[in-house]
Amino acid sequence: MKTKSFQEGPQLEQLQRRKAPRIPLQVPVFLRGSDSSGVEFVELTKTLNIGSSGACIASTHILRSDQIVYLTVPAPSPVSSSLVPNETPPIAAKVLRQDVAGDMRLFGLEFLRPLE
Repeated sequence: MKTKSFQEGPQLEQLQRRKAPRIPLQVPVFLRGSDSSGVEFVELTKTLNIGSSGACIASTHILRSDQIVYLTVPAPSPVSSSLVPNETPPIAAKVLRQDVAGDMRLFGLEFLRPLE
């Protein structure tokens, strides 16, 4: 009996489509957008993996393919507020795919501009 390696099947196809590798890194982010019914929201969530060209995030909202959303990384309150911003500038991303994991949805996002 042949066993499949991790690199075969859908995982390999997904890796081949990516413009840059991703690392499994959980980063808290604010997700801003509008859900499938058009209602705007802001949700504190996290990345599951991230790279220079995209990320996978968890969300309780229903998003549409090709929808544009915005990610902002919160920063802790600095000792000297004039030197460190409270958050990063928003990162615009397009929703590419969706999976369901329990009551959460996992979204594959592609950044409109790669991170530098």
